[in-house]
Formats: sequence, C-alpha cells, structure tokens
Amino acid sequence: MDAAQNAFGSWTSLPPSKRRQYLLAAANAVEARASDIIEAITTEMGGPAAWGKYNVRVLAEKLRFSADGSYQGLTGEVIPSENPSRTMIVIRKPVGVVVSIVPWNAPALLVGASVPAALVLGNTVVIKASEQTPRTHGLVAECFADAGFPAGVVNLITNAPENAGQIVEALIAHPNVRRVHFTGSTRIGRIIAEKAGTYLKRAVLELGGKAPCIVLADADLDRAVSAAAFGSFANSGQGCLSTERIIVDRSIADKFCRRLAAVAKTIVYGDPRNSETVLGPVINGTAVKRLAELVEDAVASGAQLLAGGNADGPCFAPTVLSGVTPAMRVYQEESFGPLASVVIVDGAEEAIRIANDNDYGLSSAIFSQDVTLALDLAKRLNAGMSHINGATLDDEAQIPFGGVKDSGYGRSGGAIGFEEFTELQWITIESPRAPRYPISENQIR
Repeated sequence: MDAAQNAFGSWTSLPPSKRRQYLLAAANAVEARASDIIEAITTEMGGPAAWGKYNVRVLAEKLRFSADGSYQGLTGEVIPSENPSRTMIVIRKPVGVVVSIVPWNAPALLVGASVPAALVLGNTVVIKASEQTPRTHGLVAECFADAGFPAGVVNLITNAPENAGQIVEALIAHPNVRRVHFTGSTRIGRIIAEKAGTYLKRAVLELGGKAPCIVLADADLDRAVSAAAFGSFANSGQGCLSTERIIVDRSIADKFCRRLAAVAKTIVYGDPRNSETVLGPVINGTAVKRLAELVEDAVASGAQLLAGGNADGPCFAPTVLSGVTPAMRVYQEESFGPLASVVIVDGAEEAIRIANDNDYGLSSAIFSQDVTLALDLAKRLNAGMSHINGATLDDEAQIPFGGVKDSGYGRSGGAIGFEEFTELQWITIESPRAPRYPISENQIR
C-alpha cells in the first residue's frame, strides 16, 4: 500500500499522453505473453484454450479503450454563477490508490474491468489476486512491468484462502485506499460493501446474476437456440452473465427444448488440454456437488431432464431442464454451472413477470422478430443490461457494464467507468470587482 501511495504523485503528474503510451504498451505486452496466460488459465481454472484466448483479447481491448480515454476521463466544466464577478469551474481528479479484487472465472479479462480506467486517469492500483488463479493474475501483473510501468503504480497481492477475509479488510481499511472495485459473488459483495461503508470508501460492485433469456412465439429459433446454448454453457456456465433462466412461450417450447437438448448433447466436455474440448471442468468438487443437487431437486419436483445432469470427475455435463417452476431451487439460485433451466410461459406479459421474479438484475435477453415489442419489453426488465436477439453473455469495452438489485452497483467501462475513479472539485475565481463581504476590516475599524 505504501508503494502505491508513494508512486501516486509522480504517476498522476505525467501528461495524459504518457499514461496513454504506457497502457498501449501494456496491451501489446498482454498479447506478447498470450500463450503463457492461456496456459495458466487452463491449468488453474480449467478453461480451454478458446476461453483463454478470449480473456487475452478482451483485456487488450479494454487497455486500448482506456488508453484513448486519457483526456476525456478528466474533463471538467464551467458552471454559470449568479455573481457576474465570479467564475466557477468543476474539475475531475484521480482519487489515489484503487484496490481491485479480481475473481477466478475470467481471470485476465476481469482485470480489465477496473485497472485500465483507474490507471489512465492517474490513479495507482493494488490488485488482489484470486486464490484460485494467482499464477494468471501474476502473469497479467508482469505485463505491466514488461510495459515499463514505474514501480508502485501496479501492485499485486496474493494470499491463502483462509486469509482472504483478513487481507480484504486490511486493504479496505488502509487509509491510503480511496476506491474499491470488486467482481464476485453477491454473498462476498455484501461483506465488501459493509466493510467499505464502515471505512467510508466508495465501492463498485459487480456481483452475481441469474440472467433471463426470453424466447417469444415469433422468435427466430435458429438464433435463439444458438444464443441460449452459448449463454448457458460457455465457460461451463461459470459467469455472472451466463444464461440461467430460459423463458419460452408455450407454443414453441417443445421444439425449442428439443433443439437445445440436441445441441447440449453434442458439446465435448472434459480435459481442457484436449484441442477438441469445448467445456472444461467446473472450479472444484463443491461446485460439482451443488450442481448435482440442483438437478436432483428439480427433477424430484417435476422438471424434465432433457440432457446431461451427470458429473464426470471435475466436469459436469451440459444440462437442460424443462418445466422449471418457482418450487425448485434452480429457479431462484445462481447455479454457476452448465445448466440451462427452461421455464414455460403463456405470452409476453408472463415472460416479463417471470424474468423480473428474482433478486438479481445483471444481464438479460429477449428474442422476437417484433423489435418494437422487444424494445418495449427490454425497458421493463429489471436489469442493467438487455440484449435483443443476442445472448446474455456479452461485453464491450465502451459500454457501462453493471447491474441492479443484488447484482451490485456502480459501472465499469464507457465514460461512466472513468467517473468511478475520479473525484469532483468545485473551484471559484473571484475578480477584483467582486462585492465585498458583509464583515470586513472597515467594519472592525
């Protein structure tokens, strides 16, 4: 923490163009170390090479996008004053030291959620690596060193799992820390929010999701099935944006479910080092056990198991459940696995009600050939992000990424993402012609 604070003064004093050059060099360094990062992702969290490549590509994109914000992120404004002898301006300033607590499920990609924007504005950063992926996060941190970043500007902390709570509180409590960015579960996010509130630190929280995908009667089934399969199964369903509830109109439900199950059965899962593998293992045995329990509970309560439902060592087969109802655990709980749950509804109004019947509100999707209707419905979804005729699993560097309700608060990316790592300051300039104050030396005399 001292290193980050000591580096802040000189880093924030650099011209914006110089910080931009550093970030562009970091993007190049990430791409140069791609093979090492991809291998680490496969080894530590079981992601196949395609997932590692996606992580590298998106992190590089986010670094380059933030580099281009080196000027716009710190712009201010002139505000008219009621006093004609006064000029008022508002400026944005970097906050200081930013703590970024990064998860394991997209370990390189999610460094890009906060670190590039914080750095280009003149802040220094402390990255707390996930206990599951310390090597991956270490390699990403090395890329900043490879790019020539001065000592102390980007820092990395690793810890044993049993020390996580103590380390996180120490980071948040440290007087040098002015912002906290956390990506992870809602359960841990509540703890982070509580600690941040205790120490009066602002936090940006990117938390869990239970993303609904609505498929209306007039949907293009080819596109809907493809997007639902991608959203449900990519990265073995281990993502806050993963499609967790597929809400399908009854008139097309049978056809949709048959086609989705057929896709699930063709997906190769297993050893991520095998070039043919599409889905690797889930993160640990606890996750396997929980997924099996969710499937067992749903089937016992009347759901139809159309594909998968079984574990193979650390892997869980791509699974499709149809006829899911509110009585089942999987209806409300985030599965965080390759589990597609289909809820059958009658019409758009019931679809919206079911989609909003959840504590989460991160991503969502609607499939319909009536784009006007889909747009109207999207506005009624309690979600931070909605995609019409697209998958719930989506991200671009320039968009305001974030959710509502139990999915957190604050935004990463886009113009608003820069604002999260700045402070506003109001400055007034009085002219010599400004009126005197009612208490003056003349009155004292």
